[in-house]
Amino acid sequence: MVHNGVIKISCLILIVLTIFSCDNKSSIPLANKSDTKKPYKDVPKFNADSAFLYIQKQVDFGPRVPDSKAHSECHDYLVDKFSTFGANVETQLDYVERYDGLRMRMKNIIATYNPNFSKRILLCAHWDSRYLADNDSINIEKPIDGANDGGSGVGVLLEIARQISLYPISIGVDIILFDVEDQGQPNNVNKQVAHTWCLGSQYWSRNPHEERYFADYGILLDMVGGKDAQFTKEGISRKFASRIVDKVWGIARKNGFSNFFVSQETPPIIDDHLYINNLIHIPTINIVEYNDTTHNKFNAHHHKHSDNMDIISKKTLHAVGQTVLEVLYSE
Repeated sequence: MVHNGVIKISCLILIVLTIFSCDNKSSIPLANKSDTKKPYKDVPKFNADSAFLYIQKQVDFGPRVPDSKAHSECHDYLVDKFSTFGANVETQLDYVERYDGLRMRMKNIIATYNPNFSKRILLCAHWDSRYLADNDSINIEKPIDGANDGGSGVGVLLEIARQISLYPISIGVDIILFDVEDQGQPNNVNKQVAHTWCLGSQYWSRNPHEERYFADYGILLDMVGGKDAQFTKEGISRKFASRIVDKVWGIARKNGFSNFFVSQETPPIIDDHLYINNLIHIPTINIVEYNDTTHNKFNAHHHKHSDNMDIISKKTLHAVGQTVLEVLYSE
């Protein structure tokens, strides 16, 4: 998740976005699966234990900072899991440039179900870890585990992919794990530069994996595993996809998850959904934790070393995962 909590965004801010380094593009196709099973008519049961283990596995690799060994090993693990779960998988590769000029190898992971179906839903999260703990008071220059910020969204999406593999769905589903989301400019840098966050989603939104790609709508998951987390109706989500916000929150309420999905409108934030909405124009919402009692309106462990497995809650994972599963299977 990006820095500095809630950021008010005017309609004029989102006009010109520059993505870095379009040289050396490549895409690695890794699987080609066919869909022949009869669609499942009910809603599968989300397994929070599985999602928790998928998060633990990511954290066990170490901080997934681009170009690190942990990042490379985790990439291979995620690709293998999606392939095992029956998806067509590819990695979108290129170099992008960090705010300080450092070139990083970006790896956006794309897993597709029912590629020939015209009705499509986009699910996404980021999978990289923050390269420093800029909100912490100790070991600030060391990267964070990112169990919640990065790991939790991926864990939920892996479990959703597993359920789709077990219970075939009647729509197309595209799951994208964006890279280089959390490598943006720290707050203490004097000269702030725009659009230094969410580089993977900026890149994909300008260079989608399929020409003329479009989905009916998208759902972004960010920091969806914290204990007692609350998810509010965030500003960008309401501006571009209010119908989807109402749909998701309505399903959560029906299933008894109103203590997680609260009916509160909160200001817009900069996150991957901002660029998906503005660059590729897919109406996309953000299920993201909000806590106005903390230093940045997200949570107490945001961009700190305390963002580890100790703060991950299976109850929160279940509330989010079961809600998103019902959204998909009710289409």
